[in-house]
Amino acid sequence: MIKRLIQLTLAASASLVLLGCATPATTLDAQWVNPQYVGKHSVRHVMVMSAVRDSTNRRIFEDRMVAALEAAGVKAVQSYRFLPEEGPVSEDRLRSVVKQAGVTHAMVSRIINVTTQVNVSPGMVMGPAWGPGWGWGGGWGPGWGGFVGYQNAMWATAIPPQVTTTQNVHADTRVFDAADAAVLWSAATTTATGYNSVNQLIDQFVQLIVGAIAKDGVI
Repeated sequence: MIKRLIQLTLAASASLVLLGCATPATTLDAQWVNPQYVGKHSVRHVMVMSAVRDSTNRRIFEDRMVAALEAAGVKAVQSYRFLPEEGPVSEDRLRSVVKQAGVTHAMVSRIINVTTQVNVSPGMVMGPAWGPGWGWGGGWGPGWGGFVGYQNAMWATAIPPQVTTTQNVHADTRVFDAADAAVLWSAATTTATGYNSVNQLIDQFVQLIVGAIAKDGVI
């Protein structure tokens, strides 16, 4: 019976882990859309910009976002094709890049904060099933087998506590009008890292953002 309980406990733990992995890594915390652009589908040609320090992740993100926007019927281009350098840029440089790209809008995603969350799963100690007398019987006599089994099982079925940490990346995404830099749409998101690869995290983030913008009728 003890062995069966251990198997059930381990199976339940594995199911929880799988469910945790299936939980969306990125959540939409808040979003806003300029009332003047709701439902007008005015964003048709956009430059995607990722303000991150890692140049490889920047290019991966911009490639994936461009692909997702084009799949939604929006013409898009990566900023790294026109702005290969990293770091802050002047207003004149940014204006020049947007003009060179020939876009009507720009989408900028940037990380604003990173927090760490500590998750503690308490341990568990399981005893044996109850039977006649003091336990199962057998062994040294009708009751001693159960007595010994009860004592030893307390050591064999202890499940230690589990401690894990999760990094939460908080990002801000905005869509600007290239003509006057007015904000059309913005969103705040939180991405929990640790369960998925960088590519998987980026893909989910991209699909979430594009889906939200499309739902608001901006694209």
